[in-house]
Amino acid sequence: MSDPRPWLTTYPKGVPANIDPEAYPSVVALLDETLKKYGKKPAFSNMGKELSFADLDRYSRQFGAYLRSRGLEPGDRIALMMPNLLQYPIALFGALRAGLVLVNTNPLYTPREMLHQFADSGAKAIVICENFASNLEKILKDTPIKTVIVASIGEMLGPVKSILVNFVVRSVKRMVPKYNIPNTVKFLDAVKQGKRFSLKDHEGHPDDVIVLQYTGGTTGVSKGAMLTNRNLVSNMQQIKGILGPVLKDGQEIVLSPLPLYHSFAFTVNCLALMSIGSLSVLITNPRDLKTVMEPFGKYNISLMTGVNTLFNALLNHPDFAACNFSSLKLTVGGGMAVQRAVAEKWHKVTGCPLTEGYGLTETSPVASVNPVDGTGKIGTIGLPAPSTDMRIVDDKGNPLPVKEVGEIQIKGPQVMKGYYNRPDETEKILKDGWLSTGDIGFMHEDGYFQIVDRKKDMILVSGFNVYPNEIEDVIAAHPKVLEVAAIGLPDPKSNEVVKVFIVKKDASLTEAEVIEHCRKELTNYKVPKQVEFRKELPKTNVGKILRRVLRDEELKKMQG
Repeated sequence: MSDPRPWLTTYPKGVPANIDPEAYPSVVALLDETLKKYGKKPAFSNMGKELSFADLDRYSRQFGAYLRSRGLEPGDRIALMMPNLLQYPIALFGALRAGLVLVNTNPLYTPREMLHQFADSGAKAIVICENFASNLEKILKDTPIKTVIVASIGEMLGPVKSILVNFVVRSVKRMVPKYNIPNTVKFLDAVKQGKRFSLKDHEGHPDDVIVLQYTGGTTGVSKGAMLTNRNLVSNMQQIKGILGPVLKDGQEIVLSPLPLYHSFAFTVNCLALMSIGSLSVLITNPRDLKTVMEPFGKYNISLMTGVNTLFNALLNHPDFAACNFSSLKLTVGGGMAVQRAVAEKWHKVTGCPLTEGYGLTETSPVASVNPVDGTGKIGTIGLPAPSTDMRIVDDKGNPLPVKEVGEIQIKGPQVMKGYYNRPDETEKILKDGWLSTGDIGFMHEDGYFQIVDRKKDMILVSGFNVYPNEIEDVIAAHPKVLEVAAIGLPDPKSNEVVKVFIVKKDASLTEAEVIEHCRKELTNYKVPKQVEFRKELPKTNVGKILRRVLRDEELKKMQG
């Protein structure tokens, strides 16, 4: 068998083989050092308004003090539910300074999805963008949430622009449905009120859980991955180590179109890149490709993160090729596989290589990355991050030699503590420090890893995990449905799309009814794009529906 850690001799120059997980006792300690070091340099920008490191230091401290004044104690959970706005890093760092545990929440969640996450996490407070408050109103009484802080899209943009933007959002585009939640506090008012109180940064410990990042894991039930100070401090250092050969402290400008509530952008953009003094240009609505392209004309963008679908959409936009890429040194793709055709075209159009990384929510998330010096292998997930071991195992957990296909397992200081309140699920996926990813792949002789399939039935839509169990549970609740199965099918735009197969209970059931029902209960990217009615579904001899058979049938049709 070849050297089990060949990457130790193949790391690019300047990338450390290991990092020190104990370099800082907490994310707050690292954060405090960063904010003092970079002072008046801009840290985040959104819609033309910049927030300096000094501003972030002051506002986050005031916000943390406000949270403590409302009776929130270290260890209490607070949900953050907003798109990329300047309020996000202030709320994030303020909550951490107060010792609270963050619960990142997708603002597009339906009331049903919100209820599960808030009840499961035990969140006592929430910072929510007003655009989504009407959904919170519907389920608030069934959650432990007592403190509701409401943010608006315009409030951090300055006196005049704030009024104009909020008027357009509320009255012209009508993007804020009416809601009635008593005793809410405006975000900016909370920050101002925090001036009256003092806050001493919470002294965290490496093993303290500071983030509950929700994921489906290997099943459809959304679970909170417990990420500790050690996990995130380690992953921040690993990311800095990987990107070190091309990035310079205090000089980078990062285009950040991915939502900060997603584990990829949360750790890479909001934490790691911020900690080296980068300016992150936040894009509130990346579906509006013009807002993604505009910063190339206003800033010397040196780094961009994204997912394959976004890169592909930009490459197909008629104005993209005319953008100024002269400062672009690095583009990193994650969340889903980067397609070879997209990577090659991106390099041709921008002159900058598109580097693919890999990870899971459970690994904080970065586990492996292709070298950023352009020497990586397109089609692979690169080399393990510093201080990270990866291996391939068979169905019994026995390590396999080079080039043999099996399940990818990961071990490192960034691997989560476990799933919140779910020791049984933790035991299934985490044994002796090794995390079973559910991804099937193999290792090349030079240490590069490659994914060939997924063990899970999980569907990957534009970088977001979609779990068949959840979709099936929603559809099965429809009174006209007898049986249902959900699968993912390849799609050039979104990596995969959801297709459902349904056996009717009532012959009058239509595709339109199914879609409408799903739209009420599921985030848009989870809603099936295809519906097929059948008289029966393939099953095992014990009655379990065989999703794999359905998927294989569909793939054959697509190929033939």
